[in-house]
Order: sequence, then C-alpha cells, then structure tokens
Amino acid sequence: MTGNVRPESLERITTPELAKKFIDEQIAAVKEQVGESGKVLLALSGGVDSSVCAALISKAIGNRLICVHVNHGLLRKGEPEQVCKVFGEQFESQLIYVDAVDRFLDALAGVADPEQKRKIIGKIFIDVFAEEAKKLDGIEFLGQGTIYPDILESGPVKSHHNVGGLPEELNFQLVEPVKFLYKDEVRVVGKELGLPDNMVYRQPFPGPGLGVRCVGAITRDRLEAVRESDAILREEFAKNGLEGKVWQYFTIVPDFKSTGIKDGLRTYDWPVVVRAVNTVDAVTAEVAELDFAMMQHITKRITSEVAGVNRVLWDITPKPSGTIEWE
Repeated sequence: MTGNVRPESLERITTPELAKKFIDEQIAAVKEQVGESGKVLLALSGGVDSSVCAALISKAIGNRLICVHVNHGLLRKGEPEQVCKVFGEQFESQLIYVDAVDRFLDALAGVADPEQKRKIIGKIFIDVFAEEAKKLDGIEFLGQGTIYPDILESGPVKSHHNVGGLPEELNFQLVEPVKFLYKDEVRVVGKELGLPDNMVYRQPFPGPGLGVRCVGAITRDRLEAVRESDAILREEFAKNGLEGKVWQYFTIVPDFKSTGIKDGLRTYDWPVVVRAVNTVDAVTAEVAELDFAMMQHITKRITSEVAGVNRVLWDITPKPSGTIEWE
C-alpha cells in the first residue's frame, strides 16, 4: 500500500475471514516490496502493533526478518521472556536480544523531570538500535508497526516511538504492513496470525515504559516495586474476569514515603497508586467501577508481597482533570 490515505476498498477488518484476506494481501505486498533476497530490520517492543507487524513480515520472508528486542529494564514483569519465546520459537524471524538494562538505568539515575527521562530513554534506544543495525550487512528495509491513528494524529507517517530519528546513513526503506489499520483491526489480525492473547490484547503501554510510572528519579528498588505491584494487579484483574473489559490498569510508585506498620513494627515506605480507567479514544477517560472486596484483596497482596511498600492508594480521578498516566 502506498500513500497516507486509507484505501476505500479496504473493508473494516472485523472477522477472521477478513483478517485472513488482509494477511494474504500483505504477505504478497511485502514479498513484492522486499524481493527475493531483501532483509528487513524491526524494533520489536512486544506491543501489539510491532508484534503483528513482525508476525506479518515473518510470514512473508521468514528469517530474512531480523527483530531487535531491546530490554531497557522498564518493561513489565515477564514481557522480555514472552517476546523471546514467541518470536524465537513460533515465527521464523531472526531475533536479536539486547540486554541494555544497566545502560538505561545508569543514564536515568537522579533524573526526575518526566520530559528529560523520555528524552534519555528515546536517545539511548536509538543509539542501541543503530549500533545493532550497523553490525548487520545487507539491510535495506525497516519494518515499523505504524497504524492508521498514528497517521491521522501526525499528518505524515509517524515514526515508531522507539526508532524515530535513526541516523540518516542507515538509509532504510519503510515496510509498514498495518499502516491503514485501526487498533481493533490490528488485534483481529494478530489473533488470526496466532499471536498469544495476552500479546494481542495487551493494554496500551507508554513508550518509556515503567519509567513514567516510577514517578520522579528512577531507582532500581522503586522500579521493582512498580513491576511487582503491576504484576499482582494484572493477575487479580485476570482472575476476576476484568482482562479486556477494563481498558487500562496499572500501578505507580511516587518518590515519597509515609509511616506504616508491618509485623508490629514501624515502617517508612512507599505507597503504590492504582489506576484503572475506561475510555473510547483516550481523549477523555472514566474511572472503572470495581468490586470493593477485590480492591481490598489487591491492597493486602501488594502491601504484604511487594518490598518497600506499606500503603495502597486508588486514583479515582477522571480525565480531565487528571491525565491517564501520571507523567
């Protein structure tokens, strides 16, 4: 597909049959664009857009797709392992795993300003990705999980949040097989491609990852508190049938402490803030109504299982006046 306007002939993809038709068309289109020997490089975050893009390109060209998964230490619990399992075993693409946790967290040490954190994360990601790209020979194409809302929001094709700004000397041609799909259509296609449900229906996740949910200057212990409390929240929502029914839910650990009691002793630890919202377009959002007994159970689990935490707060602020994320 060429241009930035969704073709009128493209039906809304709402069924497995329409998804299969789209997949077949895109496999043919990628083969034609890349040719019989072309190689495609793709930054694979594990989000639904990049995952569906990778799966589609892999179906077309097999191991001539090279996926780079950069672990910056700001992913949710179990996500790097899942990405490596799915794209290392289920699809034919080559997978390069880069453990850059120390590089990112060392650079972020002591940085409290949210925009500065974003800039540092974005720059290091670009540097790491470019370094990996320069190690490879014969790469002419860059796969990106651009989707249609990206185009509508930004006018020209919006670069993937992780790889926008790559050095010009890399001189890649873009391969964007899902660029005319809306998010719900991407999920239908991902399901048809055989991606696991928890990847297809993955919640929206900010580009800087848990870096914007570890409010203030990031420390490794507080970042781990975010990761562990988030895992508990997601586990309990799944147990209570809320997975896929609540649009987004996550935890935040701000950079302040309060007095508490644990095992009969005084503590001075962090609070965990829980945020759960429903929205149609992310422009406005309403707080999800939750069962109070479940909220109490989650609170008990977080305060007893997560190190350095003695208090759980529930954020019931709609958007506006609050934004969905805290940073």
